[in-house]
Amino acid sequence: MSKIVEANKKIENAVVGGYKAVENTVVGGYKKVEAQFIDTFLKKDNETIEEAKARLKKEQEELKEKQQEKLSK
Repeated sequence: MSKIVEANKKIENAVVGGYKAVENTVVGGYKKVEAQFIDTFLKKDNETIEEAKARLKKEQEELKEKQQEKLSK
């Protein structure tokens, strides 16, 4: 392999590794904020955060279906 190709490979690995580190940090931070928000404002009595997320997703799907029905009439 030529020296240029090897150098480019090292640069590529450094850039991709840096990007992945930033991505993981940002996504991890978002998930923590999201969980705290759900826990504080959206969770109902004795409901886990995962159960609240599932309930909210189901409610959103039902709302979309109702909106589609209204639009199709």
